[in-house]
Amino acid sequence: MDELTLPTDLTLARGTLNPLAVGYSRTPLHRTALPNGPADRLRTKRWEYWGVLSPELAVGMTIVNLGYAASLQIYVLVRATGEEISSEPLKILRGAGDIQLPDTLPPLTALGTVGDVTLRFHDDGAGTHLRARSPRVSVDLYAPAEGDVLGVVVPWSERLFQYTLKDVARRVTGSVTVDGQTYTVGEDAFAVLDRGRGRWPYRTAWTWGAGSGTVNGTRLGLQIGGQWTAGTPATENALIVDGRLHHYDGELEFTYNLTDPDSKWTVHGPWIDAVLTPFHRRTSATKLGIISSEIWQAFGSWTGTARTPDGTAYVLDGLTGWIEEARHRW
Repeated sequence: MDELTLPTDLTLARGTLNPLAVGYSRTPLHRTALPNGPADRLRTKRWEYWGVLSPELAVGMTIVNLGYAASLQIYVLVRATGEEISSEPLKILRGAGDIQLPDTLPPLTALGTVGDVTLRFHDDGAGTHLRARSPRVSVDLYAPAEGDVLGVVVPWSERLFQYTLKDVARRVTGSVTVDGQTYTVGEDAFAVLDRGRGRWPYRTAWTWGAGSGTVNGTRLGLQIGGQWTAGTPATENALIVDGRLHHYDGELEFTYNLTDPDSKWTVHGPWIDAVLTPFHRRTSATKLGIISSEIWQAFGSWTGTARTPDGTAYVLDGLTGWIEEARHRW
């Protein structure tokens, strides 16, 4: 898969995929203005997701615009007790609420307010302020921008395509308050950005894993994925070593058991042999007529090895993160 090094439009003037946009980048380069006519609203998807993992908490914050509906969600796992606090996914007709998901290169501001749930992700040029509020949760975090990211275009067809940006090894500081108790986020915490802009098929499934940590003095970020890229030239697989991205072509082999919450998840490929051992599994399901979503997400610790293209092996033991399978009808 070719590496892009210059800013590129995701679509052509008629709204179809720009062939020159297919590839990967190590910095945000894709201009993702999308058509917005009545027919486009059924397939156009825009989202910003931030996940944060610290020794005490796991936090997920999502703003989604599906064209005909929107959704906000704040999720918190208190690791010591296993308690999960989650705002319910909120679906609204287009035009209701306050949703902003710009299609420009950063710095950008994504925000959403629906009812008593508010999220705001604001780039200031040096990093991103992450703020969220629900009846039980308040988030005030800052994730400095440092090192490479992974931008990938997945081309299913000239009319169905996806740009995704994964930034999996961001340092993060600040605080999260849950039911009046404030947790400080800092040492040994990391943040992950998953940004999406594109036009999707109705049914989609994926496997996605991420991890971060410092092993033997080297800061590592792990980004792996599968299923949804199969049959295309795109992959979203990468190892980030002290801020430097190494991207890998070719699909990976995932092994796991969704019926067993304690099941380990294994990942195998030419450059990686890794296992995630879960300390908590989250399941989520939404069924609203033509829209449905099922997610099985395991938070845990990574072990194994990954190799850079020059053959250097890096031990993954000590990385924390998650892996998930998701099935959607959008």
